Amino acid sequence: MDPRLSPVSRAGGLTALGVAAPVAPAPRTDGPTFAETLGGQLGVRFSAHAEARLQSRGLSFDSSQLERLSSGVDAAAAKGSREALVLLDEVAMVVAVRNRTVVTAVPREEASQSVFTNIDTAVIT
Repeated sequence: MDPRLSPVSRAGGLTALGVAAPVAPAPRTDGPTFAETLGGQLGVRFSAHAEARLQSRGLSFDSSQLERLSSGVDAAAAKGSREALVLLDEVAMVVAVRNRTVVTAVPREEASQSVFTNIDTAVIT
């Protein structure tokens, strides 16, 4: 083999040592596990764009509204939806159903003049 093609020679002539045993990560106690997050146990997340839109318009949700939003996303997922328009009180939201993420949010008075594309489901909660 040509030594110019060897990754060892490019690294300054380092020689390979024995392979170290993998180190197990310490158990986390400060938050949910990756599996819990992936399983949707945390409810619905908001993208940075959606958070900025809500914040700039002074909109927020209480726990009952977030519970209704989560139920709406569950209903859309049960029907096989991928992208849903969720109408919750005075806010219209486009939600990526598979990863339970609100992609964008628009107050209802602005939504009346909007066209929502690339959705396959509408949920009114």
